[in-house]
This record gives sequence, C-alpha cells and structure tokens, in this order.
Amino acid sequence: MNMFDVVIVQPIFNLLMAIYALIPGGDFGVSVVLFTIIVRFLLWPLVKKQLHQAKAMRKIQPELAKLNKKYKNNPQMRAMAMMDVYKKHNIKPMSSILVLLIQLPVLIAIYRVVQIFVLQRSELAKYTYDVMEQWGPVKHLIANPDHFNQNFLGLMDLTKQALSSSGVSIGLLILALVAAVLQYLLSKQMSPSSDNKKRLRDVLMEAGEGKNADQTEVNAIVTRKMMKVMPVFMFLIMISLPGALALYMATSNIAAYIQNAIILKQDGTEMQQIAGEKRSPKSTSKSAASAKKSKAASQRAATATEANITRIKAKD
Repeated sequence: MNMFDVVIVQPIFNLLMAIYALIPGGDFGVSVVLFTIIVRFLLWPLVKKQLHQAKAMRKIQPELAKLNKKYKNNPQMRAMAMMDVYKKHNIKPMSSILVLLIQLPVLIAIYRVVQIFVLQRSELAKYTYDVMEQWGPVKHLIANPDHFNQNFLGLMDLTKQALSSSGVSIGLLILALVAAVLQYLLSKQMSPSSDNKKRLRDVLMEAGEGKNADQTEVNAIVTRKMMKVMPVFMFLIMISLPGALALYMATSNIAAYIQNAIILKQDGTEMQQIAGEKRSPKSTSKSAASAKKSKAASQRAATATEANITRIKAKD
C-alpha cells in the first residue's frame, strides 16, 4: 500500500468496517451515515473557528467598504489597510477553507474504500487491521466477501451510479440532488451578507467608463456566482460517482448546517452573557445613585407642590 492508503484510506476503511460490523444485519448506507456524523463531530473545533472567522468577516464589511472608497485610486494602500483591519479583528481569511481541505482527502478515501468493497473484495484482509480480523463479524465478511450488504436501508445500491449504462437510479439521482441543494443552503449560511446586488456586467461597464472596480463588490459578486455554480457542479459529479459518495455529501452537508446553526446560536448566547458581565460594579453603583437622585428629586418636587397648595388654601 502507498502512503495515502496507509495514513488515510486504511483508518477510514477500518472505521467503516467496525461500524458496519456493529449494525445488526449490516447496512453499508447506515455505516456511511454514522461515519459522516462522527467525522463532523471530530471537526467541531475547526468548524467553530471557521464560523468565528465568517462572523468576523460579516462584521467588518462596512469597514472594508469605507476603505475601498477611501483608497479607490490606491490599490496598494487599500490592501495594506485591509490587512491591518484583518489583524485588528484577528481574522485569517485563508483559515475558512481549512475544513474543506480536510474533508477533501476524506472524500477521496471514501471513494477508494467503495472501490475496495466493490472491485477488490478479495483484498479486504489486506486493508483490515490485525486486531480487527479477530472480530467475528469482520472475520466472517473477510471469509465471505459476497455477503457484504452494499445497500442503504434495502432501497438503493450505493456501489452504483445514478446514471450508468444499466440505466437511471431514481433514488441515487434524488440523493445527488439533495446533496447539491444542501450545499447551496450551507454556502448561503456561511457567506457574508451584503446589500449590494450589483452584477458582474455592471462592474465591467463601470470599468469600461474608467471607474476603478471596487474589490469588495467584485468579491461579493464572485461569492454569489459560486453559491449558484458549485451545487450544479456537485450534482453533475455526484451522479457520475458511486452513490455512497452522494450519501456522504448529503449527510455531511445536513450535519454541517445543523452544526453551524447550533454554534451560531451558542455564540449569540455567549455574547449576551459577556455583555452582561462587562457591566462594572462602578457603573452599576452610578446607575443606582442616579436612580436615587432621581427619586429624591421627584419627592422634593412633590413636597414643594403640596406646600404650595397648602399656602394657597391658607390665604383663602
């Protein structure tokens, strides 16, 4: 085996094998779903950091817009000013793709694992750890590779493609579509919000008239385009690969969406708690003193009013 197989493919293969062996009757699809949830859970710290970066990027959008306007004729100064803003808010723009870079080899490894189960079942023992080979269900599967259940809940064969020479698999086609739609929703959830709805055509027309392009506007346009294009690419890729990969992507995207929603909600609660803790005792005492003074002033005003009424009655 090469280094990639030893470092990435073999651990994933054995984890999937262990999950498969734990499921009564065996179900490759359920194994992939459980495996994906485990991977998302392990990525939780990185995802949380990624979301912090995304939220910080949203927060500084107005500040970046001001810099673009201020240094619209000086790209070098604008870039330096932006770097200062990133440093001030502890933002690392490239860190947002870290989770994607980690998931890429996992996706490739799952494809390789599917190939092993489909095309190289005689080599199951080669990729199985020695300690795993002693486990009854795993030992039975290695001895009888044709007993491997490659279906998902008995509904679809995950080793087949949605579109193949044997025909169209409606179930796998729907699975690929679900993965693509969830990818769009996930991208929308993570992208910075912007009120600027300019199109690339508008920016190019302005550039033709001699106006310098606003980099923030260009980035926003590219992001919106990628949000629409990437799901289409994903759909086209998923229908041409084994269904296990579409199931992995669909499960990963829905788990990521829920994970992001939980983290964003937790962050909101934490920010409210921090805001409450930042109220110093000194400011609290000042507020109490101010309230006392206001109450005393109201009492004095009421007393003066009563005295004035009494004097008026006395004159009568």
